[in-house]
Amino acid sequence: MREMSENQMNENRVVAIVYYSGYGHTARLANAVWAGANAQAGVEARLYDVTALDENDWAELDAAAAIVFGTPTYMGSAAAKFKAFMEESSKCWFARRWRDKLAAGFTCSAAQAGDKQNTLAQLVTFACQHGMIWVGLDLLAGHNSSRGSADDLNRLGASLGVMAQANADEGAAAMRVSDLETAHHLGARMAAQTLRLNDH
Repeated sequence: MREMSENQMNENRVVAIVYYSGYGHTARLANAVWAGANAQAGVEARLYDVTALDENDWAELDAAAAIVFGTPTYMGSAAAKFKAFMEESSKCWFARRWRDKLAAGFTCSAAQAGDKQNTLAQLVTFACQHGMIWVGLDLLAGHNSSRGSADDLNRLGASLGVMAQANADEGAAAMRVSDLETAHHLGARMAAQTLRLNDH
């Protein structure tokens, strides 16, 4: 069996976080995912804003072991600029370049529910069309009893990915720490699964 080069081994441990952020909230979540993934020794996390992708960025996405998708939920689905990225990935889809990569997702809206489940389902479908392997959130729902609070991890009770909520009249700096810590947890989970998949 042909041995992998050191460069190939490094790419096999890259977790790419691809996101769009309209007002900064989703960018904070993306950075939390990035920090969680980078906390794992042997994994490198990289951030990609979908509005600034160039040919080199697309090549890096093709080479990465895992891709985490992040978008606000607008009108019950992914933001238009993120949807444009999804459609632009059709060349990768046709060539099956993302097949068997790990995938995960996160989203944010102002409302507690805000139809965020639709957005995560949209991301799952997108990933599966690419032949990717979806990694859900492994946390039990928080804030679902009299002993719980909005400070619990996974306070909105998601399982497909991270759901976050940010008040429409407040900036990203006012986001709940629990939502950011949930995103951090997802990043750490993706890093662990990346190592598990690629360390033989």
